[in-house]
Amino acid sequence: MKRKTLPKLLYADAQGNIFDHPDLCMAGMSGPDAVIPEGVELIPLPEGSRLFTIPDTPPLAWDEKQRKFVTVATVREGRRSLPVQAVSAFMAPGYVRTLLPACDYGKKKVHLPLWSYTAVGWDEERDCFVVAASRVDTNDNWNPCNYDDRKLDPLVRERLAEMPNNRLLEQLARCAVDYHCFAAKNLFFRRWEAPLPTSPACNSRCLGCISLQPSDCCPSNHERIGFVPTPEEIVELALPHLEQAPEPIVSYGQGCEGDPIMQADTVAEATRRLKKATSRGTVNFNSNGSFPDRIALLCDAGMDSMRFSMNSVREEFYDKYYRPVGYRFADVRESVRLAKERGLFVMINYLVSPGLSDNADEVEALLRFIGDTGVDMIQMRNLSIDPDFYNKRMGVTGRGIGMYRMLERVKREFPRIQYGYYNRTRENFYPAGLEKSWPIR
Repeated sequence: MKRKTLPKLLYADAQGNIFDHPDLCMAGMSGPDAVIPEGVELIPLPEGSRLFTIPDTPPLAWDEKQRKFVTVATVREGRRSLPVQAVSAFMAPGYVRTLLPACDYGKKKVHLPLWSYTAVGWDEERDCFVVAASRVDTNDNWNPCNYDDRKLDPLVRERLAEMPNNRLLEQLARCAVDYHCFAAKNLFFRRWEAPLPTSPACNSRCLGCISLQPSDCCPSNHERIGFVPTPEEIVELALPHLEQAPEPIVSYGQGCEGDPIMQADTVAEATRRLKKATSRGTVNFNSNGSFPDRIALLCDAGMDSMRFSMNSVREEFYDKYYRPVGYRFADVRESVRLAKERGLFVMINYLVSPGLSDNADEVEALLRFIGDTGVDMIQMRNLSIDPDFYNKRMGVTGRGIGMYRMLERVKREFPRIQYGYYNRTRENFYPAGLEKSWPIR
C-alpha cells in the first residue's frame, strides 16, 4: 500500500483531550522496539473501538525531518509548554493488533489495567483514526450495537423468576448486568453463544488473569465464581438455550472462573445429559488443557469442540505467563493432539502480543505445533496486560518479523488453518474456501 504521508501522532493533554500532532508521525512498538507502521497493517479504527490514554507516559513519534524516533514529553501551546501523554486504542472484537502503542515506558508510573493496547494514529488522507491491526473474524454477532441493556433488564428479571433457585443463573445475571459480559447477555437474550462457568479453582496463575489478581497488582476485572454448580443447574440453563436459540453454543470455561478442567466430572455429567436430551446446538470446552486424561473423559462425554489457551507454544514463555501448578506444557500439547484425534474441532486461544508472538523462533515453533497436533483454528486474541510489564516478564528484547508476516507465513504453510476470534457452531466448523479465508478485506 503506497502512501504519500504517514499518519500523524496522537497525544492527549492532562485532561484526556486527544489531539493529532501537526508535524510528527505515528509510531508503534514491536516488543520494546519502536517501529514505523507499514501501510498494509494500518486500517481505519473499527466501529465499537475506544481510545484511551496511557497515564503520565509520553508518546514516541517518528520525526521525518530528523529521520529518527523522538520522545514527545511536551507540546507548545502559545507561550506555554504543556505535558502530554500517550494514546492507545482498545479495538472491537474480531481484530488482532499488529503493533503496541509507542511510548517511553520508562516514564510510566502505574501498572496499567488489564486491557489490550494497540498503536493508533490520525490519517489525514483518509480523514480517520487508524490502528495497526488486521481483521481475523467477520462474525458480527459480537458487535456492541447488538447488546442493548434497555432490552436486557426485563429479560434478566424474567429468567430469574423462572429459575429462582439456580445459583448459576444468579452468577450469570451479575456477569450480564454488572460486568457487561456479552456472552452472559446472550444467555438472557437466548441467542448465539452462552457461558457455563463451573470452577472457582485453577491450576494456572496467569500474569493477566482477569478474575484473580494479587493485591499489589492491577485489580481484576470482576470476581470469580465462588461455587461449583451441580449438573442439574447447568442443564436447567443450557438445555433451553440449545433447543431454542439461533446459532446455539454453550461454552464451559469463562473469564469469571478458574479452569473447568478442575471440575471435569461435573462438566462431563452435565454434557452427557445435554447430549442425551437434544441433538441441537454446539457444546464447547475452553481450558488450559492441563490434564489429558480429563480431556479424554470430556471428549467421551460428547463435547463438540475444544479451545486451549496459550500465550506461546514454547514452554519457556508459556511457563513465565501461566505459571502452571502440577502440570507441564507437554500435557497441554498432548491434550490438543488427543482432542483432535478423538474427532473434535480443536482451537487454540492464542494470546498474542507483537514482539513475542511474531518472534521468528515462535513462528517456527507454531508451525511445528500445528503440524504435530492437527489443530483446526487459531483464535488470535489480543493479550490484555500492561505491555511493558509483559515484555519485561517474558524477557522480550527485540522486534518480531511482523504480525502480518506471521499470519501470512502460517497460512502459506498450512492453507487449511483457520484464523478467528470466536467459537463456531458445528455447522460452520469447516467452511468452504479455507485457503482463501485470510486476509479479510
